[in-house]
Amino acid sequence: MITHALAALGRGALAALAGIGRIALYAGSGVAHLLRPPYYPREFLQALLQIGWLSLPVVGLTAVFTGAALALQIYAGSSRFSAESVVPSITAIGMVRELGPVLGGLMVAARVASSIAAEVGTMKVTEQIDALVTLSTHPMKYLTAPRLLAATLSVPILVGVGDIIGIMGGWMVGTGRLGFNSTTYLKNTWEYLEFWDVGSGLVKGAAFGFIIALMGCYYGMNSERGAQGVGRATKSAVVAASIAILAANYLLTEAFFSA
Repeated sequence: MITHALAALGRGALAALAGIGRIALYAGSGVAHLLRPPYYPREFLQALLQIGWLSLPVVGLTAVFTGAALALQIYAGSSRFSAESVVPSITAIGMVRELGPVLGGLMVAARVASSIAAEVGTMKVTEQIDALVTLSTHPMKYLTAPRLLAATLSVPILVGVGDIIGIMGGWMVGTGRLGFNSTTYLKNTWEYLEFWDVGSGLVKGAAFGFIIALMGCYYGMNSERGAQGVGRATKSAVVAASIAILAANYLLTEAFFSA
């Protein structure tokens, strides 16, 4: 029994490593096609609209409620030590370093990775990808590369907008609910924020955007035939993107702030 359990564990570990290797090779191929012509600006602009502009409402709503709740939580905790004055600065730092990029990335992953996987998977099921090959159009260059570039460029912008909205959510709660002076709140927020606090969040946003588009395209391209296959690809893309975002967030935080 022990031998069978270890064998099953080993098979699972090898399958996971093989999957990571396939995704890494797919990512390398996508970047290589991104750097070589021909380019498809129409596909890029459509992906930019779908990933960036249409994701703004959900990112904004997530940010404003997160900033408001964060301000309340920090005030409740800091009041135990008579340190209520740290609420503006800690709220801002928490939003721009962690909560803004991570929650924004997860919300975009839920919306965009599923959409890309479903779209590309349906194209595979209906043999539209085979038609692209017949027309001498490489699917990686036409479908994957524009989405990788669009997500990598648009998600940091969404994160920046979400940071501003989240800080404003904390400001609204701080001034309207917790009794802070508006000028003092904004002054403390501005004084304690550093350039790298914001910059690290934007770098995370770019990495998360790449991950989102990569997972959506990969699982869409490798979806099985039929409606169930597309459904499984959609689910796998969202789960894989979410886990990869959380893992990448830790690695990037370790790299940026371990010192």
